[in-house]
Amino acid sequence: MKHVVVADSDDDMRFEIAGYLSHHAFRVTEIADIDAVERIMSMEDVDLLVMDPKPRVAEQLAMIKQITSLSNVPIIVISGDRIDEADKVAALESGASDYITKPFGMRELLARARVATREKKAERVGRPRRAYQFNDWTLLVKRRMLRRPAMGDVRLTSAEFNLLVAFLKFPRRVLTLEQLMAETRMNGEEMFDRSVDVLILRLRRKIEEEPSNPLLIKTQRGAGYFLDADVSVINRVRHPR
Repeated sequence: MKHVVVADSDDDMRFEIAGYLSHHAFRVTEIADIDAVERIMSMEDVDLLVMDPKPRVAEQLAMIKQITSLSNVPIIVISGDRIDEADKVAALESGASDYITKPFGMRELLARARVATREKKAERVGRPRRAYQFNDWTLLVKRRMLRRPAMGDVRLTSAEFNLLVAFLKFPRRVLTLEQLMAETRMNGEEMFDRSVDVLILRLRRKIEEEPSNPLLIKTQRGAGYFLDADVSVINRVRHPR
């Protein structure tokens, strides 16, 4: 079930959107305080963010940039106060994937939400597909997906994927925060030490048996982090049938 976060200080609108999406096979988390969006996204996997950037539009555009620098989650901006074309362009250039002006129909929002969360089609046959293998894990590069026997696929955000690939390229080599920030930078956005720490935590939750006692991504105090595993790279070709 896709997880949607609805962030809107308008209680009536937030309840209506959440109720409608919940009745159409979405799991919905409601947030009245938009400032709490990043905290929620650092704790849970989110498939879509629906947000109204009022009242501090400039700050919320900066938030969109920060979110898209750390995650590939699509963002639908809804607004009734900012309807100029320049405002829409600013939101889209900040990283939003869609923009809807109020009033709008719930069926239209549902359709846009389904499009935003639709899985990409499988890659075309006959093309090489690189994969990394470490411990029991396989990272499918083209799909940005982790796979482990007897477990379901584990999706990664763009930033989590970039971070893991950095470790897989240099197994058992300590990578400094500066190196990791360079590897995880998205769309030219600035990254910070704390952002890397949050990404490390999120990645450990996905690949470690005990995230509080990591055996794969380890900390080298005063230096950085390293992946303690043997890594092999394989190139597979999916042949047409």
